[in-house]
Amino acid sequence: MTDESKGIVVRNTREDDIKGVIELCRAVYPISAPWREDQLASHLAVFPEGQFVAVETGGAIVGMAASLIVRWDEYEMSSSWRDFTDHGMFTNHDAENGRTLYGAEVMVHPDLQGRRIGSRIYDKRRELTERLALRRIRAGARLRGYHRHADRLGAEEYGIAVARGEIWDPTVSFQLRRGFHILAVVQGYLHHDPESLGHAAVIECLNPRVAQPEDEAGRDPRFRPEPPA
Repeated sequence: MTDESKGIVVRNTREDDIKGVIELCRAVYPISAPWREDQLASHLAVFPEGQFVAVETGGAIVGMAASLIVRWDEYEMSSSWRDFTDHGMFTNHDAENGRTLYGAEVMVHPDLQGRRIGSRIYDKRRELTERLALRRIRAGARLRGYHRHADRLGAEEYGIAVARGEIWDPTVSFQLRRGFHILAVVQGYLHHDPESLGHAAVIECLNPRVAQPEDEAGRDPRFRPEPPA
């Protein structure tokens, strides 16, 4: 199989990558404010192992991921991105007591999507989760295609349809193909997002080395994939 991301290295983020990450943010979200320098510097200060970039041979940053460790019981399932990330600063990172790697951001340059860069970044996150013996990865995946269906479906109905493979969502369906499961659909996760209308799917990928049977038992059966006919 041809490696479509050949020539691209995925590694931990460094301080001299910050400006390149901001440029990437502007390319991916041209109408939204990018990550600020003080936020990205804070990520490196509190949890450098959880920050990744994908870098082309020439040095251009074409992908990134930002993560922190949280003690999940301190949050509600309906908590917002700002709650989980302490307004994007990650100063709530709790490596001592937390067992959940929280994925605050993943992005790939729009000109290079479909070249397995995102998959390689997720592989790095899984390796980190296993190395630190964390129980799981969780994140809020914005319902990027929901605005196209909001006139006829509620956000939860949309999430169920995506989980069953009846609707393709550019963000959530990508996650589901990489072993994530939907736990819930929440509103108010990201304010001022015209695509998701503020809605996100709370998703989870368990670490099979430490997860227990009860970790799967409580999943909402409505979000399970439709069994093959």
